[in-house]
Amino acid sequence: MIALNISEAARLAEGKMIGRDGIIKRVSTDSRDVDGDCLFAAIKGERFDGHDFVEKAWENGAACVLSSREITVPEGKSAIIVEDTRKALLALAGGYRNMFDIPVCAVTGSVGKTTTKDIIAAVLSQKYSVLKTSGNFNNDIGVPKTIFSIGEEHTAAVIEMGMNHRWEIDALASAVTPNIGVITNVGVSHIENLGSRDGILAAKCEMLPHIRRGGYAVLNGDDDMLTKIKGNESLYGLPAGVKILWYGMSPEMDVYAENIEPLGIDGVKCVIHTPKGAFETVIPVPGRHMVYNAMAAAAVGVINDMELEDIKNGIEGFSPTGMRMERIALSNGAVVIDDSYNANPVSVKAALDVLASCDGKKYAVLGDMLELGTFAAEMHREVGSYAAEKNIDGLAAIGAHSADICAGASEGGMENVTGYLTVDEFIGSGFVPEGTVLIKASHSMNFGRIADYFKTF
Repeated sequence: MIALNISEAARLAEGKMIGRDGIIKRVSTDSRDVDGDCLFAAIKGERFDGHDFVEKAWENGAACVLSSREITVPEGKSAIIVEDTRKALLALAGGYRNMFDIPVCAVTGSVGKTTTKDIIAAVLSQKYSVLKTSGNFNNDIGVPKTIFSIGEEHTAAVIEMGMNHRWEIDALASAVTPNIGVITNVGVSHIENLGSRDGILAAKCEMLPHIRRGGYAVLNGDDDMLTKIKGNESLYGLPAGVKILWYGMSPEMDVYAENIEPLGIDGVKCVIHTPKGAFETVIPVPGRHMVYNAMAAAAVGVINDMELEDIKNGIEGFSPTGMRMERIALSNGAVVIDDSYNANPVSVKAALDVLASCDGKKYAVLGDMLELGTFAAEMHREVGSYAAEKNIDGLAAIGAHSADICAGASEGGMENVTGYLTVDEFIGSGFVPEGTVLIKASHSMNFGRIADYFKTF
């Protein structure tokens, strides 16, 4: 973060400054992680209220506190008083982002946004000094943190935006104001909160009005919901002067792929066509769905006038964030595909496709997919049925919906099916990994413990 006057920060946050003016060089929401150049933002969360730690922030040396309460400011310190610290943090981040005239790409979507963010950053890194969202910091706290990490050394940024309710993307995009906005797809994640896929589409499209004039929307033209935007651009908020680049498998797309050849656990080969020409590439992460991520990255590269060879090198050199199609070779000869960071019906089926393409014995360890509401039982049963359809040799299902997954698999003709209520119960069963084993579930299922258990073999 470049230095910012506290008085200027107060103006950007639309707040009132109390105390002396000074300089801040960092913003933190953790009172334990502050120093004399830091602004501490007191955020009220589900479990903690940052306002309860203001005194601790002063003790640890914070130069300034962002607060929605009137507070006593120690001599030599300052505070910025606002109505809502979460909204003020985003406003401050938006003002800070405007200090940089660099290409900023925002990525959202139901499935694959983190991997798409990673591969876009890898491509852009062939030309720029890129800042990208760390891990999965894609909410109203993580996005500002990413923005505040932009420094003078950065010449481009790739920022992931997530949501589970309406108007969350709108708030995030108002701070990011991207030059390029990528929407990977519209699935069923968070359908419990948004009611329908049309509701999810509307929520994802909240990004579009915030794309800067002269910028681009990069959209998956094979997604049945995103194609509703065609001919209805203004209805979905696309500003005048913003162009769309569509990507998909059809030659009618602006960017399309052909000659797709899965290479099992080693990745997938394809030829990607762009408005600048075509190139063959090997994406080093398995799964046909990875071709979509690579096409999105190629589109972003073309928009930024990159050479095809550089785009190809970026795609072939990228590595995904941990627990996303991570290949783990065990000492007993088995291979684990750790795709346990998160899960929904679309991503589970894509992961099962990868597993099915592997040689030898194939086992799936699947857990609950959350936020599916009244559709949960049906969709868990569906992924179990899909595992049977892909001729997976065995399935272990864990969680409250393990019975639904098992029922779908058994009805599909799979014989080696076992259900467990908890991760502890599964680990205690003595399961020994062999062949290739896929592990996948929603993040809160904590399947990282299963990966750690498998690493002991």
